[in-house]
Amino acid sequence: MHIRKAVITAAGRRQRHLPLQTLIDRDGREKSVLEILVDEVFHAGAEEVAVVVAPGDEARYGQAVGPRAARLTFLPQPEPLGYGHAVYCARDFVGPEPFLHLVGDHLYVSGAERGCARRLVEVAQAEACAVSAVQATRENLLPYYGAVGGRRVPGRDDLYVVETVIEKPTPTEAETRLLVPGLRAGHYLCFFGMHVLTPTVMALLADQMADARTEGLTLSAALAALAGREKYLALEERARRYDLGDRYGLLTAQVALALSGQDRDEVLARLLELLAQRELGAARRSG
Repeated sequence: MHIRKAVITAAGRRQRHLPLQTLIDRDGREKSVLEILVDEVFHAGAEEVAVVVAPGDEARYGQAVGPRAARLTFLPQPEPLGYGHAVYCARDFVGPEPFLHLVGDHLYVSGAERGCARRLVEVAQAEACAVSAVQATRENLLPYYGAVGGRRVPGRDDLYVVETVIEKPTPTEAETRLLVPGLRAGHYLCFFGMHVLTPTVMALLADQMADARTEGLTLSAALAALAGREKYLALEERARRYDLGDRYGLLTAQVALALSGQDRDEVLARLLELLAQRELGAARRSG
């Protein structure tokens, strides 16, 4: 199983401007969020990358990645029919091949030499199946993520056989159907925003498209069906994911990139100086 294609979705109403934002990457260079994500997938071994965008955004996204635009394919999502539909828009691009998928409104920061996507691809290729990156997440954050339940793969403390997938479960649903042995109490395995998917997922999304009762395609529904059809694993990530759509999400991601990059000492010094000035000002006001 060789993964040579990647799909980044960036067409959602609340996310379409986020990949165009500019940050300072770990190497000290100014880059768009999209460029950082594209670097991630190329480092993971992808040879061809498609970016699913809202109609009319193709030129802006091409400008955001500069010379790399020549290596990308921009696919419009004609109608806002959901996250699963955005993935489905890449069906002709991926064809009968497995593919790496990232969402365009998250950044991933790892202290390891291998990036998050590369580690995920290596596991998927070794296990020859679909693998979703997940992270142990506090119960109060369940309304923001899809979550999985399952059992550990024998001999591994970071790999799980997926048995159940629920999109944004309630605490009661999670406690009933998503408990995973070995996790801390009140924590569940929530999606990290990164997957290696097989062509079966496109077929399952097509089934949703054909179902008149479906009011928008969800990737979680397709992944829930995938768990009952073929081998499907979840890899627990120790790195961090940053949702750029959150309040202060871009700021938090920028700080995380800076503290894990070549300018770490300089950034720490500036942060300490800022905190010291704040404390000094507070002391003067109270005195």
